[in-house]
This record gives sequence, C-alpha cells and structure tokens, in this order.
Amino acid sequence: MDVPLVRDRHVVPTRFWHRLEDGRVQCDLCPRFCRLREGQRGLCFVRGALGGEIVLATWGRSSGFCVDPIEKKPLNHFYPGSAVLSFGTAGCNLACRFCQNWDISKSRDTDRLADEASPEAIAAAAAELGCRSVAFTYNDPVVFHEYALAVARACHERGILTVAVTAGLICPEPRAELFAAMDAANVDLKAFTERFYREVCGGVLTPVLDTLVFLRHETGVWVEITNLLIPGLNDSPAEIDAMTRWIVAELGPDVPVHFTAFHPDWKLTDRPATPRSTLREARAIARGNGVRHCYTGNVDDAEGATTCCAGCGAVLVARRGYRLTAWGLDAAGRCTACGIPCPGRFDPAPGTWGPRRLPVRLGSRR
Repeated sequence: MDVPLVRDRHVVPTRFWHRLEDGRVQCDLCPRFCRLREGQRGLCFVRGALGGEIVLATWGRSSGFCVDPIEKKPLNHFYPGSAVLSFGTAGCNLACRFCQNWDISKSRDTDRLADEASPEAIAAAAAELGCRSVAFTYNDPVVFHEYALAVARACHERGILTVAVTAGLICPEPRAELFAAMDAANVDLKAFTERFYREVCGGVLTPVLDTLVFLRHETGVWVEITNLLIPGLNDSPAEIDAMTRWIVAELGPDVPVHFTAFHPDWKLTDRPATPRSTLREARAIARGNGVRHCYTGNVDDAEGATTCCAGCGAVLVARRGYRLTAWGLDAAGRCTACGIPCPGRFDPAPGTWGPRRLPVRLGSRR
C-alpha cells in the first residue's frame, strides 16, 4: 500500500541529501542512496522527497515506550541491572527476511505510531521512571536520525545516557553525527558474508564493519555486538571463526559478543529455531579466538549469561534471565578477587531493576 507523503507537524527537514540533474533527490544518510521523485518515500518508508528536499516524516511519533532491563538490548557491560526507557518509530533501511520486529520496522501504516512525545518529554519521563538510559531500538535509529539526536540532547541535559541499537548501515558523515550523541551501542552484525547481507537482508556488509571500526577506534561509545544465528544461513563454524577472528583483530578482545537464537518469523519460516548447542559452539569458537566476553541469548543458559574475569576466571556478574544473581565487582569496576578491571561502564553497585517490563504512555506529554 502506497502511503502518500504529505507535510504535517511530524515532517521535518533533514541535512544529508543532494539534488540530481534529472530532478530527483538523493538521500545520503545510508549506503542505499535512494533516488526519489517528489512525493516518493525511500525504502526505509519514513524518509522521502517533499518540496525538493529529503524530509523525515515521523518526528515525535513512536510505536511505543517501555522500561526494560538494559540486558535486554542486549548490553551486559553497560550499567548492569539498570533500567532503560526503550522506544522506536517505524521503518528500517534493511529488509531482513527474518526480522523479529517486522510489524514495526516494515510497517507501512503510520497508524502503528500510536504514541508521541517531544524529546524533552522523553527525557523527563526517563528521569521520573528512574531510568539510567534511553534506548533507540525496535527499529533502527539511523532512519529517524534527527529525532534521535534531539532526544539524545534532551537526555544528556538531564544526565540520562543514550543507547543506539542499530544495524550500523549508515554513511560516514551522518555516522559521526549520530554516534557523537550516543553513550553505548549494540550493533547487530547479521552475518559475515556479503552474500547473506545481499540475499537475506537486502543490504551490504562492508559499511557495517566500517561502523564497528569507527565506533571502537574513533569514539568513546561503549560497543557490544549481537549476531543472530540462523540454521543453515550464517551459523557455520567457518563463518563464526572468520567473524570472531576479525573482531579480535580489528576491534580488540574486549568487545562483548552476543550469539542469539533465531525463531521463525516474518518471511523466514522455513528454518527451525536455533539449537542451544549451536550457540554454545559459537561461544566456544569465539572464546578460542580470543573474545574475552561472549554470551548466548534468547535461551536459558546460565553459563552463557555470566560475565567472568578475563584474568582469574572469577564470576563478576551472574544472571538468570534478566535478573542479576551475583556481583563480583568493586566500586571501580574491578574484579574483587584479583583486581583486574572489567571492560565496560559500571556503577559502584549493581542496578536493581530486574526482569520487569513496564509499558508506558507518553502521548499526553509535550
């Protein structure tokens, strides 16, 4: 269904675009470089050509707000146990056949954006709800770049941290602008082959790797990586070996990696759910290649959820689901057994939010 692009209070101008000689306008936010005629939307759906420029059409609108444990993003080394106010909008600049948030990311119905709030209202709500951070998630903040930046500024004014949950498919100039406003990022590295990105996601791998290198070496953003393992598509030991060797060589051994279980969804329903044994094998390969902090997700696996000291092996943070069950860090984030610092961002004491999920409505806030 084609949804007309019309100017209303949710439409705002953007910066990353240029006009073409044939009258079209090219969006330069991400490597898709959508070339659009007047009134057309890009693949992401939320950006389009209007009035001879590229606009964002969902400023201030959200698919919903929810307070989550930070471990759900997943981030295991960023203020463990703390609460994060999560929200997203609609649209995405990838077309993953297995998308587990497809009703949001691939929505072509703006009525799904049932809540709205100003950046200041989001920051105020996060503070009132006791959230350590705000996460741009559910769909990719890359596509609502301008709104995410405004929310991030409002959050920082109140001492609230910001988290991007992203696929990392973004061009260099907007990438620098977006992540200058972020305190942490979980980057969804969907596979380690261009073929998978092209055939399963409708995207490209190289710019994602560039984003990871940029984040690790040119910013102070805390970075963790998620890799969803899909049986028969991206779960071979050879691919996991190549990917984790690259991570250690290019990003270093201290970037946490989360291997998570796939379940059949959206357009990819002919594959079984990922066996726990595959996740454990992937974790073993990663650890063997030098990844010091590697986790399994979307399964009940106590060992795969535990943070251990890279020096002495002592348990630093034990988890059951999203609940912390043990804490072995001192106030400076060092192992209480041997004194070696644990990489990450830590408060002097663990957070106490636990596994709760608290949906909130912000529609009345401006």
